[in-house]
Amino acid sequence: MKLIIAIVQDDDASDLIDVLTDDGFRVTKLATTGGFLKSGNTTLMMGVEKEDVDKVLSVIEDVCKTRDQVVTSPSPMAGATGVYVPYPVEVEVGGATIFVLDVDNFIRF
Repeated sequence: MKLIIAIVQDDDASDLIDVLTDDGFRVTKLATTGGFLKSGNTTLMMGVEKEDVDKVLSVIEDVCKTRDQVVTSPSPMAGATGVYVPYPVEVEVGGATIFVLDVDNFIRF
């Protein structure tokens, strides 16, 4: 048994959960917040059999595509002048961060 922890962007979470549950996997959803963009993301936890890990990873890769997004960032002048001047910055968002852990004991009540 393996525990898959997948951190995905909120925009991808709903579609990913739908596909995983349609494929028969149980998913626990946790609302979390990212540190870099301070934006919402979702952490999904799934207990799966060892032989199903590649299938789950493939589904995550298919659903959670990376894309470019424009965000505003404070200008470097803000520190010197005390004036906040936002300017657009293009960053890559989406995708997934995934941890696959061994499970010593699995109990379901």
